[in-house]
Amino acid sequence: MKITDILQSKPATLSFEVFPPKTDMKYEEVMGAVAKIATLKPDFMSVTYGAMGNGARKYTLAVAKEVMSLGVTPLAHLTCIDSDKEDVETKIEAFREMGIENVLALRGDIPPDHEGFRDYRYASELVEELSRDGHFCVGGACYPEGHPDSPTLFSDIDNLKKKVDAGCSFLTTQMFFDNDIFYSFLSKCRDSHIYVPIIAGIMPVTNGSQVKRSVALSGGILPSKFRRIIDRFGSDPVAMRQAGIAYATDQIIDLYANGIKAVHVYSMNKPDVAEAIRSNLSGII
Repeated sequence: MKITDILQSKPATLSFEVFPPKTDMKYEEVMGAVAKIATLKPDFMSVTYGAMGNGARKYTLAVAKEVMSLGVTPLAHLTCIDSDKEDVETKIEAFREMGIENVLALRGDIPPDHEGFRDYRYASELVEELSRDGHFCVGGACYPEGHPDSPTLFSDIDNLKKKVDAGCSFLTTQMFFDNDIFYSFLSKCRDSHIYVPIIAGIMPVTNGSQVKRSVALSGGILPSKFRRIIDRFGSDPVAMRQAGIAYATDQIIDLYANGIKAVHVYSMNKPDVAEAIRSNLSGII
């Protein structure tokens, strides 16, 4: 089922993200986590492609296939930063043959040893490639606080409009920790005539060491309310897990209460975290 159809057919959706194993040794462990998260019956599960060329990429298809076999709609990620057209066309054909209908098109992180762009410089070019025959429901990423490489938020939204015009049917935000920033971003997108569904991405921070990486990935800031939680509970794993899940739950409830229909949780292959979030929302969705 296509993501856009899922979003249109339900008053509220909740989805989770998983990532493939980096090595063969982690394969069974990751597949076990995927199976447990699938039992929560999310509206879909996204499967990452692997950053900076790591070994996880070869498992994206395998994990997406497993998600599909468990009765959950998969959203397969695809990056183009270090690919040529032949490479991308081969991957697209593999997705098609497997029956995958949904793809999140990403430029990808620029690796340290990057020697220059090949056939793709921007995600919009990959979106156009994927959208050509209408088989795929193509999604794109967006940054409520602006992409780290963009000089301003407004220039980033201009580039986002190019992705939508190229064929993006929906967008998913990078993680954010202040809902007001998301609401402001959503308003700016609508003012720029970006009308596709925008799924809010939420990251439950369950240990202190996640914080620095989470902020680096999102390119954003931590609100004072969340900083106080980190300061108070960051050194206590049990307390931080509970506080992080509670904070994420509070964000999600506020989003639903303000009319946001779709939330995507960066669950980091943690079934216990996904289950706790889902349980906290049992009477809401």
